[in-house]
Amino acid sequence: MPDLSINFAGIKSPNPFWLASAPPTNSGYQVMKAFDAGWGGAVWKTLGVPVVNVSSRYGSVNYRDKRMMGFNNIELISDRPLADNLREIEEVKKRFPHHAVIASLMVQSRQEWHDIVRDAENAGSDGIELNFGCPHGMCERGMGSAVGQEPEVLQTIVEWVMEVARIPVIVKLTPNISDITEPALAARRGGANAISLINTIQSIVGVDLDSFAPYPIVDGQGSNGGYCGPAVKPIALNMVKNCAQHPGVRLPISGIGGIETWRDAVEHILLGASSVQVCTAAMHYGFGIIREMTSGLEQYMLEKNFHTIYDMVGRALPNVKPWEELNLHYKVTAHIDAAKCIGCQLCYTACEDGAHQAIRLQAGTRTPEIIDENCVGCNLCSLVCPVEQCITMERRDDGTRHQTWQQRTAAHDIPTTFNDERAGGRHHWVPEPAAALGKERDKTLPGKARQYDSEPVKQRVRE
Repeated sequence: MPDLSINFAGIKSPNPFWLASAPPTNSGYQVMKAFDAGWGGAVWKTLGVPVVNVSSRYGSVNYRDKRMMGFNNIELISDRPLADNLREIEEVKKRFPHHAVIASLMVQSRQEWHDIVRDAENAGSDGIELNFGCPHGMCERGMGSAVGQEPEVLQTIVEWVMEVARIPVIVKLTPNISDITEPALAARRGGANAISLINTIQSIVGVDLDSFAPYPIVDGQGSNGGYCGPAVKPIALNMVKNCAQHPGVRLPISGIGGIETWRDAVEHILLGASSVQVCTAAMHYGFGIIREMTSGLEQYMLEKNFHTIYDMVGRALPNVKPWEELNLHYKVTAHIDAAKCIGCQLCYTACEDGAHQAIRLQAGTRTPEIIDENCVGCNLCSLVCPVEQCITMERRDDGTRHQTWQQRTAAHDIPTTFNDERAGGRHHWVPEPAAALGKERDKTLPGKARQYDSEPVKQRVRE
């Protein structure tokens, strides 16, 4: 069987699945229950000077039959006394010595950082996570994302922590910034052992149309909160990739954001994470989801012949390129399997109104047909099709030519004027504008270019 165990910057755990610092790690009871279910580690709900939280605290974005596609919270750090949390950390470590317990911390002054780091170490924590990501409540007090958005301040605080820390230190980064690598580089300069990302995204998930208050509503009012859940995974993956690819960061990454299944976890790992943290999915479905996560990960590793987690880390990174390095001669077009088509015609509507008018409807049948010479291979039809593998994208080029925008730029072979013949869509057929007003689509045959370069147009458009 594959070995799921990890050693993350010196923090060992039986598998890469950790609970993120959040309500599911608010107490020793919850963390022990999670470890007993199979979780490899837990980042304790952030410790600091206790707060007073509001009611209510959570909001969500539901999409069709998917509840909590996006999740929002305005809850702050732990409102429980520090002594209670430390005592429970110590008890958890006695009962689960081989599981990872990481203390998430957030305070202000240098002395407070020194004191709470020593307290967390004395309680038996395996590591420390510095919460520089919280986008609500705490940032207004100069903590959380207020630190994560200021690389110099972040570096200074990391240096304070490293003055006394004897266990690995992880810096948790905020996504509420234009370039995630800047705070990541600051964490490295400060001496951090690892980074984790992303924290939640500043957001408002909706407004009550009767009371005009944003959700979640607190006595007729509301506030922006932190957004997470499946909806944020694409943002998280991109930021994990950015840090993993940056030659100056070179720190272990704990991936966070939208992880609900083993597939989500693998995507984070393939883009550079070597541990993953889960919050919203545990709040939605409970700790039992770990069984499917670990079994799914094991089966995937068996199929791919990966023996350890580290065989997978970053395997997708060589395939993530800047747009300028993609092959302009690669060509795919859509193909509709008539035997699988249910005649919903969603593909036709999507292509006709939202893409490139490359699908036609035939009289006497509800099965659409691809206009091959007009298909640009955008994938939209295959994405909207409700039937698996009914619409597939098939390669049309012979694979012998490879040329990028970067190469064409170097060869001075890119469009440079408004009506340049080298433009990609210069001779691509589209219906005449007036055809949109008729009962039927323009009958002009695909492949016949619109005459943009007629004399009246040339007189009005400057090259």
